[in-house]
Amino acid sequence: MAVTNLHLVSESEFDTAQALSFMRSLSLEEKAEFIIGLTLSQANSVLAECPLREVQDILELLEDSEHEIRARQISMGLGLISSEVEPAGEYLDNSVMSHVRERIGWIVGLALMGIVSGLIIARYEDALSSLVLLAVYMPVIAAAGGNTGSQAATLVVRALATGDIGMNDWLKVVWKEFRVACFISMVLALVIGARVVMFSGGSALPDGISLNMVAFAIGLAISLQVVMSTTLGGVLPLIARAFRLDPAVLVSPVLASVVDITGMLIYFFTVTRLLGL
Repeated sequence: MAVTNLHLVSESEFDTAQALSFMRSLSLEEKAEFIIGLTLSQANSVLAECPLREVQDILELLEDSEHEIRARQISMGLGLISSEVEPAGEYLDNSVMSHVRERIGWIVGLALMGIVSGLIIARYEDALSSLVLLAVYMPVIAAAGGNTGSQAATLVVRALATGDIGMNDWLKVVWKEFRVACFISMVLALVIGARVVMFSGGSALPDGISLNMVAFAIGLAISLQVVMSTTLGGVLPLIARAFRLDPAVLVSPVLASVVDITGMLIYFFTVTRLLGL
């Protein structure tokens, strides 16, 4: 059949421009049949040059003709979905239960994982009793880590969806986010350290500990947390994609839980060691 003859060439001999020219003379059904016969890389290269509306119509025909797996592979390659486990169809078209099934497992598991944060705080109860000022800045640690990590994760998820980066770029992503985090952490440490010195003068301090020492310890803890959470936020979407999970669903709750736990560990370990509590 003429529709299927053109693609019977090797990858090196395949001409995308010729394939596009050939497709212009086909009906929508014939275009879908033609795409099925191509390899995945050939199909992606051809459809990447087609109008979005036409691509969506072809993919809908593939799904309706029992080629849903191929349609999802092409959609993922074109950045129309984030992973092969992402529900098919538009957001509003999917049922409530499909969204629940996609999200509930992670939410319940990570909620139980959050108990670890409470155990860490209980472990350092004596330090909090001797220096109540530490409790004031616990939310700052969690917020700083969560905000910077979420920013990094959002940018990487968008870059993955648009094809700006791929799995092979993970080391470049880590290195870039690490450098960004270093600059952000320095600025944030200075701001929070100044806040401690300027507005905590009336706080009770243990013998041998000055307000400047407390400010330095808290600032250093925040810096370490920001560097860790930003770098983690940059690499988590890549890990999710590697395991064929949806970064948009997975990254935010996992990042929030991990940042809460590591934030408390970094905070209390840093301040207790530096202040001798």
